[in-house]
Amino acid sequence: MLGAWLPAASACECGRLGLAEAAADRSSSPVGCGWFLGEPVALSSWPREAPGPHRGMDEGKMDENEWGYHGEGNKSLVVAHAQRCVVLRFLKFPPNRKKTSEEIFQHLQNIVDFGKNVMKEFLGENYVHCGEVVQLPLDFVKQLCLKIQCERPESRCDKDLDTLSGYALCLPNLARLQTYHFAEHRPILCVEIKPKCGFIPFSSDVTHEMKHKVCRYCMHQHLKVATGKWKQISKYCPLDLYSGNKQRMYFALKSLLQEAQNNLKIFKNGELIYGCKDARSPVADWSELAHHLKPFFFPSNGLASGPHCTRAVIRELVRVITRVLLSGSDKGRAGALRSGPGLRGPPICEASPFSRSLRCQGKNTPERSGLPKGCLLYKTLQVQMLDLLDIEGLYPLYRRVERYLEEFPEERKTLQIDGPYDEAFYQRLLDLSTEDDGTVAFALTKVQQYRVAMTAKDCSIMIALSPCLQDASSDQRPIVPSSRSRFAFSVSVLDLDLKPYESIPHQYKLDGKIVNYYLKTVHAKDATVMSTRFKESEDCTLVLHKV
Repeated sequence: MLGAWLPAASACECGRLGLAEAAADRSSSPVGCGWFLGEPVALSSWPREAPGPHRGMDEGKMDENEWGYHGEGNKSLVVAHAQRCVVLRFLKFPPNRKKTSEEIFQHLQNIVDFGKNVMKEFLGENYVHCGEVVQLPLDFVKQLCLKIQCERPESRCDKDLDTLSGYALCLPNLARLQTYHFAEHRPILCVEIKPKCGFIPFSSDVTHEMKHKVCRYCMHQHLKVATGKWKQISKYCPLDLYSGNKQRMYFALKSLLQEAQNNLKIFKNGELIYGCKDARSPVADWSELAHHLKPFFFPSNGLASGPHCTRAVIRELVRVITRVLLSGSDKGRAGALRSGPGLRGPPICEASPFSRSLRCQGKNTPERSGLPKGCLLYKTLQVQMLDLLDIEGLYPLYRRVERYLEEFPEERKTLQIDGPYDEAFYQRLLDLSTEDDGTVAFALTKVQQYRVAMTAKDCSIMIALSPCLQDASSDQRPIVPSSRSRFAFSVSVLDLDLKPYESIPHQYKLDGKIVNYYLKTVHAKDATVMSTRFKESEDCTLVLHKV
């Protein structure tokens, strides 16, 4: 029954970290961590990671003053080096939760293995950067933690940086990408987008008809505003961005710029210049953003200032991002998923303001143009659609696996719940059958596919842009034009940690909460409007009858 999930013999290996090696690998990857101001960094003083958890970086080479706070999410925190194009990513835990150094090391190594053996296979090697596990001096980590504490958003301080194990991930700083053909006197512009789920559930296991009409993101907005997570509902709808229709994509990106929440950030020379730093942050100012962007899009000062300039700069930014998102030919194996169910149901979300505005104008919603198969959005959508059954159909299968593990707890390792995430694990994800044969093996396959799909639904896309020199014709990098300049660009994917197996019950409860709240609020409002109209009509009829 479970033979298909017996792992092939493998061992988690720590690779070596060296910026010289990263630079040498530059020719096959669009982003490298060993490049700064146009030259490969080959620093003999840079610490190297040994292939085991007991040796690490030289204590004399680490200075916390050379690192600065870069950002953080729910489970990790990132610091960036002031000069070198690298970041360190640390795990975070609640104050009362302790893990051993070996557990921390294995957790980080699993992140590396999953990115290398699964997501890189689906999305393409040029888009995915796995990093390396490094061991840091504990004194350096503690001093760094103290240094950055005042810069952390208050809403994120419920968890503490791991200062006990000394382990971290070293990754390229994609917000500070610099290459030798780029204009060194111009800062690098990076746009980070978290697009979220780009399709409406097609599973017959869905019990709420509304889920076949309105996407998860748009429904969740109502609950987030009600609970105080955000101040107002965003006009962004992921289905517009994933449509491939330029008009809808423009609308989606402008909506993100209007209400960024945690779905859009813009960096200039590695520094955050636009985006929501905290849930309580005020809405960012477009005129301030345009001031930062003007040197990129109007280097000759063709426009002075004012609202017209702001609109023109934002329009150029949106056009460039759209063109980049629709480009790409990096080879990945997501094509193996095309034989799956495919997109079903409406190609639009009924809650999308774009769709509503067209309906109010009496116009038909434009057909989904479709994404080019080589672009990253298309590949990401294919991986998202490994969620074949929706959480409603998946949860009973999760319970089947749970019952098996309760009876045979020693089988958890055999089932690869916690890794290793190797080639064999990847191959089993390609089984797109939905015919339940009642086995634990079938249930486990769907559970693992769901975890990978949820990872793709929550990933971030980083777009790095750099103005081209006049003689940049020899540059092998892709180029995207704007009205008055050209940009060399690269695209990468961030936040590719496999979603935890234990989070499935939470997702099931959250799904019900989101849908029920949306039905309660939206339909209650519609029912009130209809009731008022009916009452007015009834009153009028009575008056006429009496006359």
